[in-house]
Amino acid sequence: MEGGGNSKNSKAQLRQGMDFFLADIKNAFREKNWRWKLVCCGPRNEAYKRFRNKSLNSDKGIIMLLVDSEEQVNTQTPSDHLFSRDGWNLKGIDDDRVHLMTQAMETWIVADSQALETYYGTDFKKNVLPSRKNLEKITKSEITRILNQATEGTQKGKYHKIHHAGDILTLMDPATVRKRCPYCERFFKTLLAVNG
Repeated sequence: MEGGGNSKNSKAQLRQGMDFFLADIKNAFREKNWRWKLVCCGPRNEAYKRFRNKSLNSDKGIIMLLVDSEEQVNTQTPSDHLFSRDGWNLKGIDDDRVHLMTQAMETWIVADSQALETYYGTDFKKNVLPSRKNLEKITKSEITRILNQATEGTQKGKYHKIHHAGDILTLMDPATVRKRCPYCERFFKTLLAVNG
């Protein structure tokens, strides 16, 4: 997956948080005696390069890509979106292996207001968060503005992706996020349905 910055420590923080958030998937894989490995690759282009290389040059395992869409998805498939937006060539790779955090991982974070309130405490401005059901129509810049406004007066300070995201992910309820973020739902359903 994309994210985690450039240091080993920051990638480890995000990986641990995302591992916790994806526990249902991880546990389903373990029940089949499959190995689960989540890799935070830092920048999105690095995630794409590593995914493409592994997908085309390895016959071991089921390899998935998880990246921000960066903008609203107006194409048929995630692969089409990533080709038209970034020029990423995903031909020959099953589209069930390509997944988006639309439009950014922070969209998933905003979906669970209770987790944010628990993490940031009493000065968190919950009323600033959007009430709409589908959050994926909200632009990345608007999600960033909302998070900054909701968290700026808190003891932890304004939301910071590297410092806060991993910890917030451990508090989030996947079912809540899946209801408000269709691409998150797609990711969970695809992985939970994998039979090998």
